Amino acid sequence: QVHLVESGGGSVQPGESLRLSCVVSGDTYDPNCMAWFRQRVGKEREAVLATYSYGGDTLYLASLKGRFTISRDKSKNTLYLQMNGLLPQDTAKYYCAYKPRDCPTRDSAGVFSSWGQGTQVTVSS
Repeated sequence: QVHLVESGGGSVQPGESLRLSCVVSGDTYDPNCMAWFRQRVGKEREAVLATYSYGGDTLYLASLKGRFTISRDKSKNTLYLQMNGLLPQDTAKYYCAYKPRDCPTRDSAGVFSSWGQGTQVTVSS
């Protein structure tokens, strides 16, 4: 069982930055894929970014290129999502997710086996 706990969400103004964290605990398989998803009000959950434990990131939302980056600190068992230049349309609940083995090449929430409870990000002036 893998347990994920997100933190770092909050309310910010457009143009500001936030860094989300996701602490991972439990029996993780190596290699694995860790990802960030988000769900905006009235929308389906969508994949944002994923990172493979042996190297390589996958960006699922091209519109976020250059603004959002994913990273992980294996020594702290923590996944991060750095979000810069936030826009009102980035307002959503953000979730981290885990799956063993490689990252999907397409937005595929169903293949992830463990999820955090989510952290809310609100971007508003």
